[in-house]
Amino acid sequence: MARMRVACTTVFLMLAILFGAEGLPGTARAQDVLRGVNFVRPIQFSLEEQNTKLKELQVAGVHVIRFGMYAQDEDKNLDFIKRAYAHQISTVLILHGLYAPGAPERPFRPKEFPGMWPGPPLSALDPERSAQYFQDLLGKLDASGVTLAGLELENEINMAGNDPDFRLPGEGRALGLADLTNDPEGQQVAKGYLQYLKVLEMLKQVRDRSRLNTRTPLLPTSLVDIEQEGPWPTPKPYDGVSVGAIMAFLRAHGLDRLVDAYNLHTYPWGDHPGDKASAIHRMRRLRALVNPICIAHGKPCWITEWGFAYANKACPASEERDHALIVQEMMGDFAQLAMEGRLTGLIYYSWTGDPQFDVMHCGRLSDAGQRAVSPF
Repeated sequence: MARMRVACTTVFLMLAILFGAEGLPGTARAQDVLRGVNFVRPIQFSLEEQNTKLKELQVAGVHVIRFGMYAQDEDKNLDFIKRAYAHQISTVLILHGLYAPGAPERPFRPKEFPGMWPGPPLSALDPERSAQYFQDLLGKLDASGVTLAGLELENEINMAGNDPDFRLPGEGRALGLADLTNDPEGQQVAKGYLQYLKVLEMLKQVRDRSRLNTRTPLLPTSLVDIEQEGPWPTPKPYDGVSVGAIMAFLRAHGLDRLVDAYNLHTYPWGDHPGDKASAIHRMRRLRALVNPICIAHGKPCWITEWGFAYANKACPASEERDHALIVQEMMGDFAQLAMEGRLTGLIYYSWTGDPQFDVMHCGRLSDAGQRAVSPF
């Protein structure tokens, strides 16, 4: 055993000399992954609550949060971003474009279509109005001395919930690439995607001219982890587009010259923590999502939402041990992707604001939360 330890130490030292202390294969990549948590709609909380939660984040060693804002709430959100920055916490900010005046709006019908949010379709986005909004916003951040951790444009537009270009009710299916050209609903959705790219180009131009945020990573919309095309495995009254199809479409129309990385969401199955067969199955599903899209020497990916819901909201939660174990297993999976260079950002959902998922659970940071924010 002693000889084996000496041999292993010798090999490690030789590798360290060859690659440098920070250059062992895979180690720097895993260490350099941007890590953070989602803070769901901060302005839903009072100023006192916001400040308390920022202190909790700082004590836990969290330095990056992610959330989205709309133009009508700009002042409140900018104030929160500045206060977070004063706590050494940077923001990955989700922005939304502005629409042409008089654009049609989908009404909110929560009883019929829960989760299908109201608003204009992406095809009604106005690039010029959006550019002026982005310019004003980043100008205010520059003037305040605030550097962001990342910029995203829109959220989960490959599903009907956030894109009213999809019909309601839908046909209960995930569209493929051919559908974006040949199918009537797909053609309308594709018009929205083309308009989206025009607005994304405006955001890139504004970002590039920024005094402090010119190097802030620019991400496209996050994507719901829809892998298979065709009818949903479980019937749903709405439609979506597969990750492969929307990525192929956006890349064919110039996405790669606009962004620094791609952007995925994944909510893996939380069944049978500690079971080897289940863990292997989860990793296979994760690789089926990530491997075709996230390329180490091309565009890597950020996963800006991932997590596991609590089934039991009681304190203490009866499944706390299992919840922590499954987070630990997933962290091991993400570490492998990071070492391969496929993953460069990882943001847990969520710290606070969505009680079903929050790692601030029962008045403290849960064991699962500690593992989600700890280094690889």
